[in-house]
Amino acid sequence: MGEIISPRGWIAMMIVVITAGIVGWLGAALDAAALTLVGGAAAVLATTAGREPRAEPAPLPPSTPPPAPLDLVLDALNEPVLILNGARVAIANRAARGLLGTHVLGEDARIAIRHPAAAALLAGSGEADPVALGGLGAPDQRWEMRVAPIGDGRRLVHLADRSGSHAAERMRVDFVANASHELRTPLASILGYVETLADEAGEDPALRARFLKIVFDEARRMERLVDDLMSLSRIEAEKFRAPAESVDLAALIDRTREELADAHDGRGHDIILEHETTSVPMLGDATQLSQLLHNLVGNAMKYGRPGTPIRVSLTREGDTLRLVVADQGDGIAPEHLPRLTERFYRVDPGRSRSIGGTGLGLAIVKHIVERHRGRLDIASRPGEGTRVTVTLRAPGATFGLIPAATAASPLADVIKQ
Repeated sequence: MGEIISPRGWIAMMIVVITAGIVGWLGAALDAAALTLVGGAAAVLATTAGREPRAEPAPLPPSTPPPAPLDLVLDALNEPVLILNGARVAIANRAARGLLGTHVLGEDARIAIRHPAAAALLAGSGEADPVALGGLGAPDQRWEMRVAPIGDGRRLVHLADRSGSHAAERMRVDFVANASHELRTPLASILGYVETLADEAGEDPALRARFLKIVFDEARRMERLVDDLMSLSRIEAEKFRAPAESVDLAALIDRTREELADAHDGRGHDIILEHETTSVPMLGDATQLSQLLHNLVGNAMKYGRPGTPIRVSLTREGDTLRLVVADQGDGIAPEHLPRLTERFYRVDPGRSRSIGGTGLGLAIVKHIVERHRGRLDIASRPGEGTRVTVTLRAPGATFGLIPAATAASPLADVIKQ
């Protein structure tokens, strides 16, 4: 038959059979009982034919939480965002209120963001190219503002902080300008003296010798500058790759003293070493650490008073190695300390150039220390001298950034980098 009889149909069928039996038992005609049975069964089949079994109800989908309010979503963003309704600020997230003030809500957007470059963009109604803004928040901060329509006459204003990239670009421009100037100065001197030698001055042996010495000195100055520029470039390229070479720092200090023994009019004999007689191993780059020592000890020899000691000490303090180079010179005024590691920065440009300084020595030292995950501390006071401390990881210590020193410095003015 093919039809499906539901449970109710079976119950009805049983009732029909029982009824037919009762009719027969009461003495009714057999034909009547049979007719009752057949008719009842037909009725049951007619009522249940084609009826599909009832499917189980599908489970209800889990309830979806209601969406978070727009202002809460925007508050989670780190950069300032405004929603404009027409020309006025309808919503300002937490970052925007911190930058522009809580009073911006309800204000005209051109009053909320007081900047000439922003006025034309905010006065429009569509999407436009982003504009650069300066002076919002702090004088050295730079922002990029974008405006985009979001429907119903509303617009979204996004302020992206570009201070870091602006500062990096400014440093790059300044570096190129300073490097060009530093190279141009000795080059102009060399060309001038060579041109003079090509004329009548080349006939006088004494004058020729003096001019040739100047040309040679200026050429060496250019060579030192190019060498320092290349060193700085190499160190910066490797700054994210931790050095893994085993270096004996004590032996490196002894070798530096020997190499500088006759430098700067014999000032190398004023170097006093204070370190353990045993080896002091560490993970580092031997070439860069040697350059660090030459720059620090060389500066102490140049700027310390003749005849005064130059102390170079190396001590082990827990999981750190502390290298100190101290001189007894004129010292450095406090206003110069924060800028000493800037490229081409000089406290006394004339004196620095006269003794062969390139203005890159401490910048190179800073990058070498950073690559070795150490700290550079410079302490000085006018009339007392300067002390430079380099803190590095001792063998077996975790290789990571060394925190700021907590011990007080004997010299009042200290710069930590």
